[in-house]
Amino acid sequence: MVELKTNFRQLIKDKAWISLKYSLNEYDSIQIAELIEESSEKDEIILFRLLSRIQAKEVFQQLSHAKQEQIIEGLAQNQQELSDLLNDLEPDDRTAIFEELPGKVTQQLMQWLSPGERGITSQLLGYPEDSIGRLMTPEYVAVKPRFTVGQTFKHIRQYGKDSETLNVIYIVDDDWKLVDDIRIKEIILSSPHAKIEELMDRKFVALNAMDDQETAIKVFRDYDRVALPVVNEEGTLIGIVSFDDIMDVVEEEITEDFHKFGSFQEAISNPLTERIPLLYKNRVVWLVVLVFMNIFSGAAISNFENLIQSVVSLVFFLPLLIDSGGNAGSQSATLMIRSLAIGDVKVSDWYKLIGKEIVVALFLGITMALAVAAVASFRAPEIVLVVAITMVLVVLNGSLIGLLLPFLFTKLKIDPATASAPLITSIADICGVLIYFSIASWFFGF
Repeated sequence: MVELKTNFRQLIKDKAWISLKYSLNEYDSIQIAELIEESSEKDEIILFRLLSRIQAKEVFQQLSHAKQEQIIEGLAQNQQELSDLLNDLEPDDRTAIFEELPGKVTQQLMQWLSPGERGITSQLLGYPEDSIGRLMTPEYVAVKPRFTVGQTFKHIRQYGKDSETLNVIYIVDDDWKLVDDIRIKEIILSSPHAKIEELMDRKFVALNAMDDQETAIKVFRDYDRVALPVVNEEGTLIGIVSFDDIMDVVEEEITEDFHKFGSFQEAISNPLTERIPLLYKNRVVWLVVLVFMNIFSGAAISNFENLIQSVVSLVFFLPLLIDSGGNAGSQSATLMIRSLAIGDVKVSDWYKLIGKEIVVALFLGITMALAVAAVASFRAPEIVLVVAITMVLVVLNGSLIGLLLPFLFTKLKIDPATASAPLITSIADICGVLIYFSIASWFFGF
């Protein structure tokens, strides 16, 4: 990629536009998109303008939202070029771009769409943010039950060119209500004279345009489909959502949760372009809070100075034990945050999971206790029982903290992803110190 980028930079520097245009034809849309992502604003516009109309559409869809906005801004002076690009985009992709732009810019760009595309975009933008309606595309193939297989293929050849997918054909009645969907494989293998209604089983899964996008993620996962129909409240077929669209949503959710899980207050789009004050502000709060929380660990240790001086070997196992509690808590929290995010569990399910988590944590704790006891038997035999009991309790404690914090945050209307690993680790550290030295105090009679 470095060599590719260097070659294109040289061609731009030499103003070898013909050679540059021919060179772009040798690469696919993903490679060109990667090249544009890593180019300067000036070079990216030059590269994009040298693409054919078909290439421009495919490459634009591969770019990040930030880079798409830069391209739109760079093409704004050439209204026809920008109009062609916007009209060529798939409706759902175009809607996603317009969502990211300021309202005034979106209104201006809407005027450059054809009447038909403007109507489609206005309809999609009319659905609530993060709804399935914003994801769907009206480009699909639908036939009537009375069609024969032969008529269906004729219909597909006539209207299927712009369809998002031809893997599934949708069946609608005269009022355009969805009555079934049939995989193209079943139609291909049927007699040309057979009627579509003979192939129907009326067992289909559909999404509601007003439902949240997370609902679509769950349905796609459960039913393993490449596309799903979208209906309104009356059951009328109004669009489809493809697997690619859902994967984009999943990627955005994972990215958002990743930043929050790493103790960031906001997801930063690009640390190379963000200003230093913003980078500082987004990270300092959590770190300062955790500093003060960790003071409690030091205060707890100071209360056991006499014990530590008498049994110095206790110090050797302190980091191992409290880290085990934090690690167990982080594991548990990660599972709960993911399950809450994709809808596998609800806030009301917390009490159902406690019993199961206790059993799992006990098994984990006992297994780890055996391991640490084996080490202690060689290093410090006099505290084998202390470290074994402590290991069981800190793993149990950390696992329950990791389980309950996401539910608590959700109940308080706080994103559960903010129950980040550093916070859970800090709480587990404080509890671990108290558990460890309290058991040691009891065992040695302090």
